[in-house]
Amino acid sequence: MSGIVINLTQGANDVDRASVAMVVAGASIASAQETTVFLSAEGARLAAKGFADDLHEEGFAPLADLIGNYVAAGGTFLVCSPCAKKRGIGDDDLIEGAKIVGGATLVALLAAGAASLSF
Repeated sequence: MSGIVINLTQGANDVDRASVAMVVAGASIASAQETTVFLSAEGARLAAKGFADDLHEEGFAPLADLIGNYVAAGGTFLVCSPCAKKRGIGDDDLIEGAKIVGGATLVALLAAGAASLSF
């Protein structure tokens, strides 16, 4: 497997960085790259339904739109299990395209040759 893994550690605490990450994820999936966004730390909150609805950084499309377009294009989110648990996010809370996973899932993607970016 090759492809791109984007580790997104920011959410409402840094909407600028989260928006840049989602623009890059959107460009990656639009370029026919197998793309996965790994949501960790505060980024895990972006996997919760409705969380991104009011997040909008000047100069970017609203974060909810960036996320929705990424998912509509076939992009997926992997959500750090301990990060989700710490923030009270369970499977029933997740947006479309998101799945809670353990660290071994991320390690397997990287070991299979995926390139990685962190935001």
